[in-house]
Amino acid sequence: MDPVKIVAIGDNVCDKYLSRGKMYPGGQCVNTCVYAQLNGAQAAYMGKYGSDEVAAYNRSLLRQLGIDDSRSRQFEGENGFAMVTLKGNDRVFLGSNKGGVAKEHGFDFTAEDLDYIRQFQLIYTNLNSYIEDDLPFLQSSGVPIAYDFSTRWTDEYLARVAPYVQVAILSCAHLSDADREREMRKAAAHGVQIVLGTIGEAGSYVLYDGQFYYAQAVHADDVIDTMGAGDAYFAAFLCDLLKSSRTGALVEEGSDMPARLQHAMAVGAAFSARMCAKEGAFGYGTPITGRTEL
Repeated sequence: MDPVKIVAIGDNVCDKYLSRGKMYPGGQCVNTCVYAQLNGAQAAYMGKYGSDEVAAYNRSLLRQLGIDDSRSRQFEGENGFAMVTLKGNDRVFLGSNKGGVAKEHGFDFTAEDLDYIRQFQLIYTNLNSYIEDDLPFLQSSGVPIAYDFSTRWTDEYLARVAPYVQVAILSCAHLSDADREREMRKAAAHGVQIVLGTIGEAGSYVLYDGQFYYAQAVHADDVIDTMGAGDAYFAAFLCDLLKSSRTGALVEEGSDMPARLQHAMAVGAAFSARMCAKEGAFGYGTPITGRTEL
């Protein structure tokens, strides 16, 4: 069987852990590439690099891991970074440079980019990627889009983004059950076929075809760092859903979608728990370079 093929388009950063004196490669799109690869997928990254040592480290690591980034852009200036510390085993964000060069430059996608994207089964991106205006172009590829709305969506943002998205994840641990259900239904009302709502240690829900499905979280025995836990869940969920498809499509009419979804949720929860035993999102720490203040 050919491997699942996912392209992540958007953010890359280094997470600078002031408590450790190390920085770790990350950003939700980079995390997704690495996690997808760990789940047996062929992953590629398209994004915007700066010209500093942070950019050089991220780029060299992706190439070391065999993740194609040949369609990425590079600009003069500072790469994205975030400053982080740990409170117990939980990562605490102290601030960021808001993506560095990524917020100052557009993707300016080309026809050649579109041809490249069409090689993949799925596009992953998120609300940290400055990509909202490009979603109609990406949709024209015919490749379905998976989107991470994190915790920061609004009604206006859903109306702007969700019509281009086939599968979405909303981080809902801060919401009541009633509010979580309401927000998930809002996303579905904009045409999102599969809506994930994660609630941390309390598990996760999927809304599909008007029905909710629940999966328990998996207890992590050796929690070192929760950075990237949500990205790990979503990446493993997406990979498993594609692997279980007869045609390579996320959603297959006539297939047992509830069973496929529940299996993917269980795989995502187990993989996310395993990743909590890594420093940073997926390891590969190196001494901090560049700024540590904003």
